[in-house]
Amino acid sequence: MEKEQKHNTEPDLSKGKEEIKVTPDADKKKEINETSDVKQKKEESPEEKILNLEDKLARSFAEMENQRRRFEKEREDAFEYGGFVFAKEALNLIDNLERSKQILESDESLKNSEALKKILEHLNIINKDLISIFEKNNIKPIECLDKKLDPNFHQAMMEIEDNQREPGTIVQEIQKGFTIKDRLLRPSLVGVSKKTQNKDEKDPQNTENLNTK
Repeated sequence: MEKEQKHNTEPDLSKGKEEIKVTPDADKKKEINETSDVKQKKEESPEEKILNLEDKLARSFAEMENQRRRFEKEREDAFEYGGFVFAKEALNLIDNLERSKQILESDESLKNSEALKKILEHLNIINKDLISIFEKNNIKPIECLDKKLDPNFHQAMMEIEDNQREPGTIVQEIQKGFTIKDRLLRPSLVGVSKKTQNKDEKDPQNTENLNTK
């Protein structure tokens, strides 16, 4: 009986061997080979790498060139138009001179006097000097009289009846305009011509009413 009990207490090794499952080395090697093959397929060839590098270099050089051009343009604009605000304010000197001339010319006590002539001569000299200084700095007056209205350079302030000129022709300059280089510094304030209208044309209904009566 004791022998039988001892025999029963010993573990059954055959059953344990059947239940244990071991992954073979061949499968692991196969998996490693498959992953390495995928990596090799994803890797670029030397020719493709060279082409990609050339493309990146070309893009980098193009971006650098664009930045250089933008910088040069901004520098030129700052140099050429840096005094834009100052020039616009300086135009008030010319406006004040013109107003002073008009006030003196309309003064009854000074009309036809030698004093008035001398004052106007000096004001004209100052005005010409200012215009000359402006022109040396590429600030030029806009010539507008007897020209067609151009919204890019002129601003119409009034309409004046005139049958001698085509409608929209500038017949009066209220305030002189100026340009700086190729930019508008300020527009010319002008009066433009329009055709005169007869009373019959203005109110055709009245003529119809008169005829019916």
